[in-house]
Amino acid sequence: MKRVFLIVLDSFGVGELPDANAFGDEGSNTLRAVAAHESFHTPNMGKLGLFHLDGVEGIEKPVKVEGSYARMTEASMGKDTTIGHWEIAGIISEKPLPTFPDGFPKELLDEFSKRTGRGVLCNKPYSGTEVIKDYGEEHVKTGDLIVYTSADSVFQIAAHEKVVPIEELYRYCEIARDLCSGPWGVGRVIARPFEGEAPFKRTSRRHDYSLLPPKDTMLDIIKENNLDVLAVGKINDIFAGKGVTEMVRTANNEEGIERTLEYMKRDFEGICFTNLVDFDMMYGHRNDVEGYAKALTYFDTRLPELLEGLREEDVLIITADHGCDPSTESTDHSREYTPCLIYGKKVKEGVNLGTRDTFADISATILECLGLNVLTAGTSFLSEIKK
Repeated sequence: MKRVFLIVLDSFGVGELPDANAFGDEGSNTLRAVAAHESFHTPNMGKLGLFHLDGVEGIEKPVKVEGSYARMTEASMGKDTTIGHWEIAGIISEKPLPTFPDGFPKELLDEFSKRTGRGVLCNKPYSGTEVIKDYGEEHVKTGDLIVYTSADSVFQIAAHEKVVPIEELYRYCEIARDLCSGPWGVGRVIARPFEGEAPFKRTSRRHDYSLLPPKDTMLDIIKENNLDVLAVGKINDIFAGKGVTEMVRTANNEEGIERTLEYMKRDFEGICFTNLVDFDMMYGHRNDVEGYAKALTYFDTRLPELLEGLREEDVLIITADHGCDPSTESTDHSREYTPCLIYGKKVKEGVNLGTRDTFADISATILECLGLNVLTAGTSFLSEIKK
């Protein structure tokens, strides 16, 4: 096999993990929440095995399944984007990244203000849409930066683009990334620009600044073997550029799908790694069940194009990095199993790989697909699905 297309449906969990109660997520099930809505219609993912996954009940299952499938367990101690993607790529994080439920320490913010020359507003866990409603006008008046966090390991900076030009906001994020190390080493520093008059609207120029992965991932192995690593969406940001040979950022799911289709038409050998962020950013974190259901339905309508774009020696893998059940009171990520749907002309139909021990089985399988039997973590399931 020469090319692997790995698509992450950001936050599309399929049911609580056994330790979900330790994360405050008992009862979370993103798939169940959205499947109950009338706008949910995903027959194409159903044909790839989505509704046949272990633990999925109450949804009509297609008689014929055209792909192989598995339910993935997160072995890392976390439920955030960074740790989830790192595990997919072969790093199991035994310790969670630091979170700040009471806000960031004074010494960190004092140094941040000293280096940026601006004051700080908020410094609490907050919804990204609510924080600009509550602090946006004060920010516009004073020029102070809105700094906030969430249940995840993030340092987020919101600013109006007319008050803080976008490149200046990015520079402030680089300052924060430099400061946020050691005990303050959050997984991501995130630029959250907004615009307009109150009530303000966030723009698409978000930018993530991740921690450098602590060791090599499958991306590094693929790159070191002179193969291509094409990153679509926020993949380059999540891995801090490490192991990436070419990248393109996207504004939404539609653009992410379009860029992936464009790469399908190109001649390359290696991996195209895509993150579709809208499920999480636009709907999961906003408790928007209808929006989430419609976004999955939209992806499903585009899935035939992706399948048709595959060549004889290509493999498509669809998975997720964590859950974000939009039907619960929480607006944060949820500790859930994730789907893994595998399709290709050389992939067997109807193989249930069961419940896997770690997301890292995906990286082990991809490396073997590309003839690179260098194990980072996890167990390859290629022998079980290859025709």
